[in-house]
Amino acid sequence: MDRLKQMETFVAVAVRGSLTAAANAEGVAPAVIGRRIDALEARLGVKLLVRTTRRITLTHEGTSFLEDCQRLLGELHNAEASVSAGGVRASGLLRVTAPAGFGRAHVAPLAPAFWRANPGVVVSLDLNDRIVDLVNEGYDCAVRVGALADSSLVGVRLGESRRVCVASPSYLRRFGAPRAPQDLARHRCLVYTSVASQPRGWMFQQEGQVVNIRPGGPLDCTDGAVLHTWCLEGEGLAWRSMWEVGNDLAAGRLVEVLGAFAAPPVGIHVVFAQRKHMSLRLRLWIEHLKTCFADSAQWPWTTDKTSPGTASVMA
Repeated sequence: MDRLKQMETFVAVAVRGSLTAAANAEGVAPAVIGRRIDALEARLGVKLLVRTTRRITLTHEGTSFLEDCQRLLGELHNAEASVSAGGVRASGLLRVTAPAGFGRAHVAPLAPAFWRANPGVVVSLDLNDRIVDLVNEGYDCAVRVGALADSSLVGVRLGESRRVCVASPSYLRRFGAPRAPQDLARHRCLVYTSVASQPRGWMFQQEGQVVNIRPGGPLDCTDGAVLHTWCLEGEGLAWRSMWEVGNDLAAGRLVEVLGAFAAPPVGIHVVFAQRKHMSLRLRLWIEHLKTCFADSAQWPWTTDKTSPGTASVMA
């Protein structure tokens, strides 16, 4: 048992990058984690980790041992699961993160059904708009909308999202509709002011090129739902996603403007760290997402006709 715990601790430290992160995940003091690593290195007679006050790095022996430990621990988990009641069952904590608005509308509703099918799994869903460091913060996966940054993560495509410029009929009666993206300078624009949105502004396509417009206006907010409400109330133009305003467009509560200049859609992906032995709970969650997002009722506004589930590595 001591050997198994030492191996599990070594993997946790190597994956999370620090004794403190591994200790927090297990709910013990960092000193406990340190003693386990010391005992493991003493028993093996080799140095596995080089520890400084700023970072932890693997030695050559540590890198090789990590791969073996991950394989052995994965096989142990599968062996236990294969003889459990009812056959293989997923278990453990599944930590998922997604953008706040999109996650609230299209990820959170999928979690209860997944839990009912896999009652041994605890689903922890973190909704926020920052880019989470999956490995160092201990998340299993993230659902992300938009272009994926280069990284060592694996991405599985779930669908696509299109942004549109919209206004209420009452606003258009009062101020008219812009004829080109440059006309936005003469309109009231409702601007999303999160840090993540600052570099790009509102994106349109003109003469085959994507252009960024950074409009201004009397009202801005860090909450997209507030901008949506203001737009419905006739306060100005907004640049919102179809998953958010599609029902309003269909019902006539909002009207799309500048549709001829709409930028190409962007992908919706679930991303996760590269692993030789993916946990059963993560594999089942990804399959659950793929199945749900393939349902046309989930995405009545999408123009993506490809099947979800295409994997790619951002290397």
